[in-house]
Amino acid sequence: MKITDIMAKRMSLSFEVFPPKADKPLEPLLGVLDQLYSLEPDFVSCTYGAGGTNAGRHMEICRAILESGKTIPISHFTTIANSRDDIRKQMDACLSLGINHILALRGDIPQGWEGTRGDFTHASEMIRFIRREYGDQFVIAMAGAPEKHIEAATFAEDIAHLRMKQDAGADFLMTQLCYDVERFKRWLDTIRRTGVHIPVDVGIMPVLNKNSVIKMCLGTNGCSIPQPLAELISRYYNASDEDFRKAGIEYTVKMVYEYMALGIDGLHFYSLNKADAALTICEACGLSYR
Repeated sequence: MKITDIMAKRMSLSFEVFPPKADKPLEPLLGVLDQLYSLEPDFVSCTYGAGGTNAGRHMEICRAILESGKTIPISHFTTIANSRDDIRKQMDACLSLGINHILALRGDIPQGWEGTRGDFTHASEMIRFIRREYGDQFVIAMAGAPEKHIEAATFAEDIAHLRMKQDAGADFLMTQLCYDVERFKRWLDTIRRTGVHIPVDVGIMPVLNKNSVIKMCLGTNGCSIPQPLAELISRYYNASDEDFRKAGIEYTVKMVYEYMALGIDGLHFYSLNKADAALTICEACGLSYR
């Protein structure tokens, strides 16, 4: 079964996890995955660190997801420090394990690096290479930023890169977090008018901790904090972590409903390697009874 086939029939549900550090056991994450499987996700994606750190453990997790028989694994893969031969070896390794879904990314360039230090500068180039080398053996996801990638000079430039990745052979789009649903709607309308027609899977970062929200939006991704979320942060700024968490989960549930009302193709929750918030939010939204 391909994820795109699922999205053609209904809205998909999925989660993202990341591998533990090399000196940490895998068992806690495997336990989290067992909890997430109870929601019958259509796929689980697994990332790895900048420059390929934890790439080996990330493949262990993808293999464990596949061998569980519960869902489809998606392997993140970046251009960072990868030559054409490196890409071939790693794509061959994926296929040998039975993993045929990937999220193709340029990736975050490590501090102090000049460029990717690989054969490709942009994700679109790698997507085109994989599609030419492997035909339809892989379902390829691409990334998109509803509020513009932080390195793009303009929205027009950013949307042009989306179109390039689609035309290079990407099958569907997975978005960066976006708390501003109105801005997302305008972005979605714009990319549809400009010819980006592939399914869009919305990245959902639950609101659980005020400092984490501020850091992820302003310190990492260049995302906005819309007025309702700013008000929530101000209202609970001096409240206990637990009170903020409860209010944040309520905010996230409402946000998920707004995304669903737009007719999006999938919901992709960033789990942060924890299951409790995802389970609570999905249950509140009726997603645990699909």
